[in-house]
Amino acid sequence: MRYPERIVCLTEETTETLYLLGQGDRVVGVSGYTVRPPEARHKPKVSAFINAKFDKIVGLGPDLVLAFSDLQADLVAELVRRGLNVVVFNQRSVADILQMIRMLGGLVGCQNAAEQLAADLGADLDRIRQSASRFPRRLRVFFEEWDDPLISGIRWVEELVAIAGGEPIFPELASAALAKDRIVDAAEVARRDPEVIFASWCGKKMRKATIVSRPGWDQVRAVRDDRIFEIKSTYILQPGPASLTEGVRQLHAILARETDSPSRRE
Repeated sequence: MRYPERIVCLTEETTETLYLLGQGDRVVGVSGYTVRPPEARHKPKVSAFINAKFDKIVGLGPDLVLAFSDLQADLVAELVRRGLNVVVFNQRSVADILQMIRMLGGLVGCQNAAEQLAADLGADLDRIRQSASRFPRRLRVFFEEWDDPLISGIRWVEELVAIAGGEPIFPELASAALAKDRIVDAAEVARRDPEVIFASWCGKKMRKATIVSRPGWDQVRAVRDDRIFEIKSTYILQPGPASLTEGVRQLHAILARETDSPSRRE
């Protein structure tokens, strides 16, 4: 056996990548949050994000477990103690995501297919970037990753907002890897006056009433003009193919419409 044949994915982006590489049959266990592709949901569910069913994972006999970031470090340590091969990715930017795809392809013996997938995804982003360059102007955007405390978008999200044609209002926080380092003050958000608010409250539905009722936010342009939009977390907070395809396309479509809306031009 030259390459892993029984793979457990503790987050959904590696699952989707393996399916896009034509290797879905090697996936024997997935995260309970897995949405893409739909057929992967039929695989045994072995983990949430920060907890896992260790005995179930071991019972599946994986020859490779794929994990993500420091947030899963405790899971990884336990799986290593149980004698499993574990690879942890820590992609935080668009470039990192493309690198993860190439690295994963190498791990499973599909390097050429992974190179092509990464190249295709990069080309799609270039097309969106080119389309956004024709916008008459770039709207100020606040991406709200969590509501309490208020957390701004992680790096790949802010990069995708920019690619899609928006201007993130907290560019200085984009490189902060940890959520606690991206906590922002509601009054400062209001002061920076975003024209569009995207909300993706990791794992729970956005409530517009929560956003519009914040003190002082009635004068925020995005609230005043009713430019508050939810992007489901599975499409944008997954650092993999979903965010580079469906996620950025949704951002771009909304920004194109709102930028071009005659009633909302300054």
